[in-house]
Amino acid sequence: MTVVHPIERAWVSTGGTGAQNYDEFADDAEITAIITVNPASALAIEMPHRAPGSLGKTLRESLPDAVARLAEAKQDGSYTPAERVVALYRITAPGEEPSYGLIGMVDTDQISATVDEPGLVIRNEDVFIEKVRERVALTRATRHLLSSVLLVQTDGDLLHAALAAAAEDAGPPAATDLDQAGRTHAVWLVGPGSLQESLRALAGGGELVVADGNHRTLAAQLAELPRFLAVLTTPACVAIQPYNRLVGELTTDVGGLVGRLAAAGATVEPGPAVPEVPAEPGVVYLYGGPGASWAVRLPRDPAAPDVDNLDHALVERVLLRDALGFDPGDKRITYVGGDYPASWLAGEVDAGRAALAVLIAPVTVADFLAVNLARQKMPRKSTWFTPKARAGLVLAELG
Repeated sequence: MTVVHPIERAWVSTGGTGAQNYDEFADDAEITAIITVNPASALAIEMPHRAPGSLGKTLRESLPDAVARLAEAKQDGSYTPAERVVALYRITAPGEEPSYGLIGMVDTDQISATVDEPGLVIRNEDVFIEKVRERVALTRATRHLLSSVLLVQTDGDLLHAALAAAAEDAGPPAATDLDQAGRTHAVWLVGPGSLQESLRALAGGGELVVADGNHRTLAAQLAELPRFLAVLTTPACVAIQPYNRLVGELTTDVGGLVGRLAAAGATVEPGPAVPEVPAEPGVVYLYGGPGASWAVRLPRDPAAPDVDNLDHALVERVLLRDALGFDPGDKRITYVGGDYPASWLAGEVDAGRAALAVLIAPVTVADFLAVNLARQKMPRKSTWFTPKARAGLVLAELG
């Protein structure tokens, strides 16, 4: 028996509803702007308190608005229903190899968050619990799952070949969407039968590492859902981009921060005049404005596991906690994914909207998988996987 199942009642986009996932933004105002331009975007349901008609409300206060928008989207034909389906998913772009996935439902009781928990689905990062509670509230209010957890199947060669062949033979897609990076997302529905059974078996044939959606998997557990919506892909279909930090204000001036780091054992040297992401792990670049750039090698703990000496872990522990006195959930810290270049972070600092940019080399896919297969936990917000699956293309209605 496989842990991957069809969506009992799916709602498939007929166009215009696709959107970036709610956690892909460095600035909430961007969400409002997207919804303003495209009110049909699934963001208006997933982030109801950012929709123009609900500004000023909290997410929980906006839940009736989310329910109403979803009902309207069904009624106006933005979605069409389908029964007992999985979906082939392909992402293409000029100059890039296609990425493939399978959208379906995965057993929640397979989630393993520690070495002592059995299960094929490995959740690997610390989460922000309030964010999880908001996802639970949204799920319970709408009775739908609007965006999928991205799972990387570690034994992915056979799955990759099967998905590519099935998409090649599938004919016109049931839904397509063009994302902000110029990638085309295409979905084909696969109903009951031998192809669906074969793809489900291959998708569930190895360990499944959560690449994107740690909050959504915990929300599925807290909401007591028997299954959660996922797109299952392979290591060959994903890459990890930088995941940087903006610090809104400091507890000392930039020079004082650098002094604290040096006193804690860090090696501090002048950084690049034009901010950039480090080419290799082991050094972190700090940018505090023109003429204030440093390359910092943070002190490692030789007694700690390797995962605790990854650059992201050192930034969280040595820079943010010890030198600045911040909890990782401090609102002064903004986690900025790889869709935002170093020049954007520098612009935020130069414009006075942030006090410091922290630029960190990306984790490799191989290191990410090794940490997870050892059932160790990645540092919070340390992996920005691309390409990103689109929210709002395939919804799962809950019973």
